[in-house]
Amino acid sequence: MAKPKVIVTRRWHPEVEQVLQERYDAQFNEDDHPMTAAELQDALRSADAVLPTVSDKVSAEVLGIDGIRARILGSNGVGFNHIDLDAAKAAGLTVTNTPEVLTDCTADLALALMLAVARRVGEGERHLRAGEWSGWRPTHMMGTSVSGKTLGLIGMGRIARAVARRAHRGFDMKIIYHDPFPPRAEDLEGLDALQAGSPEEVYAAADFVSLHCPGGKETYHLVGADAFRAMQPGAFLINTARGDVVDEAALVAALEAGEIAGAGLDVFEKEPAVTPALLEMENVVLLPHLGSATHETRKAMGMRVVENIDAFFGGETPRDKLV
Repeated sequence: MAKPKVIVTRRWHPEVEQVLQERYDAQFNEDDHPMTAAELQDALRSADAVLPTVSDKVSAEVLGIDGIRARILGSNGVGFNHIDLDAAKAAGLTVTNTPEVLTDCTADLALALMLAVARRVGEGERHLRAGEWSGWRPTHMMGTSVSGKTLGLIGMGRIARAVARRAHRGFDMKIIYHDPFPPRAEDLEGLDALQAGSPEEVYAAADFVSLHCPGGKETYHLVGADAFRAMQPGAFLINTARGDVVDEAALVAALEAGEIAGAGLDVFEKEPAVTPALLEMENVVLLPHLGSATHETRKAMGMRVVENIDAFFGGETPRDKLV
């Protein structure tokens, strides 16, 4: 019996690609270019499974074609706002993602951004590499302490809780959060986390505001001008969630006006484009969407996709089925 044909939209961890080659008739994006809408449509017409990533816009337009052969979209990533789930369902497609396996990795990076922006790490490295450092002095590049401060979390899912554990246990930080779907009490054991009645309550109390909510229509520009006005002047914004949760124009305005002290961003509103003004600001740390970028995690994510499509083609329900 012929193996199902799968098309992988970007290059994946080599060990995962090897497994896909062994189990399927696998076609890879050899030069790793971002696939166009037309290329995604061709993939849907020619393969039994298409394996996209969070950078592939699998929109209603992409999915609204005739002659779709594919039966499953095995997405590599926990977020799924890049896929129009209603359109996928209407096209008869099963959609899966990869939750859980990138929790710790992304939480580590959120802490890295907090430390980097508070302690002026990026600015300091640029200063040193430019040959401008003349030696230690008491007033040189003073930053902000992290230990003992208040961390505010917008969203309290797996990644947010992992950030909270690191911050509370490692840096003795106080935790305040808001989530319209709060976690169970047992998931917060040992954190002494305070549940806020609104995001505004978090903004007003926090020294660091870290975003951990999904992207999409419901959270588009959730953090905008009103949110920045509600924050403390010495507060820092950290975003490892989705770029469109933040109104980047409002963020620039808030930074320029001194409404907040700085920002650490791993995701951007119009990725891979970055608002030009952010590139010029020394109190902003910018990373190219590295939240899950370790060898261990990217392999685990890919293998979770393999597990999902194995289950699907084996006649079972994939454990990470979204629709």
